[in-house]
Amino acid sequence: MLVLVPGLGLGPEAWAPTIQALVRAGVDPGDLVVATLPGYGRPVGAGDPVGPRGSARRLVDGWLRAGRRVVLVGHSSSCKVVVHAASLVPERVAGLVLVGPTTDPRAATWPRLAGRWLATAAHEDPRQVPSLARQYLRTGLRHMVRVMDATRHDAIADGLAEVRCPVRIVRGAHDRIAPDDWCSSLGPAVTLAAGAHMVPLTHGDLVAREVAGMVGLAAPGAATRRERGTNPGDVGP
Repeated sequence: MLVLVPGLGLGPEAWAPTIQALVRAGVDPGDLVVATLPGYGRPVGAGDPVGPRGSARRLVDGWLRAGRRVVLVGHSSSCKVVVHAASLVPERVAGLVLVGPTTDPRAATWPRLAGRWLATAAHEDPRQVPSLARQYLRTGLRHMVRVMDATRHDAIADGLAEVRCPVRIVRGAHDRIAPDDWCSSLGPAVTLAAGAHMVPLTHGDLVAREVAGMVGLAAPGAATRRERGTNPGDVGP
């Protein structure tokens, strides 16, 4: 089973092109789930967690059923959420795919984040703007700011050090928010032939090719423990 978590402020629509490509590639639609969380597709309510570890616990409690292994797929700041979830319940997480992971500690301040966002926006497909606007308004801009403020200093590299399942890192060719050297420092990384930061929405077919390679890890009978960074194709049952 694949559980996909939207990026900050985004909703299920942001994964739709990737999911459609996965289904065309033969993945059972029943094995694809988009998990929305406060700040990631839903407004933040009173008492809702805003930090990545609290969001990870909400993900585990609401979406990861005991006894079933899943591959978690995160985008942008939700990559931190899925990494924490994998460390909380390693027996339930067979693999991780991190698409455009944040936050590069060299750009954790608001001015540097804004600068990288602007440098990346110049390479984004403008046709996605109406969809992004609807998703951001639904989540709420003030909620997005709260979540990002609680998330930007969380060290994803430290979280990955606690993870023992295979990890695949994916970024768009023009993603300045998640640059190549930063992604490569986290583990085995793939740069797509096109796209920027919003590749799950703009280049779903390219993202799906990378995600599809992890699907078999969650199959019944797959090993319950694998070392991070292992090539899934080289791992036996």
